[in-house]
Amino acid sequence: MTDRYELEKQIRLNGLTKKQVAEELGLSEQGFLLKLSNKSEFKASEIDKIVKILHLPDNSIFFAKDVN
Repeated sequence: MTDRYELEKQIRLNGLTKKQVAEELGLSEQGFLLKLSNKSEFKASEIDKIVKILHLPDNSIFFAKDVN
C-alpha cells in the first residue's frame, strides 16, 4: 500500500505538482489520483519512474504496511 502522505510530501519537496508527476508517468491526473489514494495500484515501471523523478532513496514508500 502506498504511503500517500509521504508521497505527496515528496512531490511538494521536489517543487512538483501531482499533475506534473502524472504527466511524467503518462497518466491522466485522475488516474494518478486513483493510484495515490490506493484505489488502483502503481505498476512497477511507474514506481521506478517516480523514484527517479523524486530522487527517492528506494521504493519503500510504495510498500507501507500501515497507512492511515
